[in-house]
Amino acid sequence: MERNAWRKSSRSGSNGQCVEVRDRGSQVDVRDSKATEGGELSFEAAAWYAFVGGLKLGGYDS
Repeated sequence: MERNAWRKSSRSGSNGQCVEVRDRGSQVDVRDSKATEGGELSFEAAAWYAFVGGLKLGGYDS
């Protein structure tokens, strides 16, 4: 992931229900792509990548 650049997932559809992610090294920021001025959430990079890894493995399916 490119540092300090906001990006949407390549799997995002055209329905506007997307989030954008920005890698800042030790932190990862997440925001709503429809409301980019509405604030963002920040996570420690290790926690974010653990969460994304769990998603890829289906660990959060109910």
